[in-house]
Amino acid sequence: MRKLLYGMNLSVDGYISAPGDDLGWSEPNDELFQWWLGEERAIELFLYGRRLWETMSSYWPTGDQQPGATPTDIEFARNWRDTPKVVFSSTLDEVDWNARLFAGDAVAEIARLKAGDGGPMRVGGAKLAAAAMRAGLIDEYTIVTHPVLVGGGAPFFTVLDSWVNLNLVETRAFPGGVVMNRYETRR
Repeated sequence: MRKLLYGMNLSVDGYISAPGDDLGWSEPNDELFQWWLGEERAIELFLYGRRLWETMSSYWPTGDQQPGATPTDIEFARNWRDTPKVVFSSTLDEVDWNARLFAGDAVAEIARLKAGDGGPMRVGGAKLAAAAMRAGLIDEYTIVTHPVLVGGGAPFFTVLDSWVNLNLVETRAFPGGVVMNRYETRR
């Protein structure tokens, strides 16, 4: 059985983007970006909601060719292109960059993928992750908290029907007051 991971940058007040989909507050420093690259290299399948797909696919296919691209930018772009992806959307007609489109029951498809063989999968996008969270499919949460209050936007967490008990397995501080906490779901 594969592990399903959910991890993103978020504000102290729990948002992954500010109103208007503003992500400017979550710009990673070099150390944090290098850490995220290491995390992403371990993923065998990315699961994206439409909005996160549009954000990622608008930049990373050619991120290594941008003026001033750092070695980490270059490696992140290559890893992003090479890693298989499933994009969950009922409004898109097609996707590219080593991705396939899925328009059916997202929770059933994620459960099917999770039951298969292979390495870890990462779910991304607030709505898609919320559906997986409510269904009890997430095995690990990686919360990278930035020292900012944004006052609204897309929340990292969703409303749940019952408690989910977690075990803290790792904590790490990064420059600029950013803190990463990793939790495993207690089953």
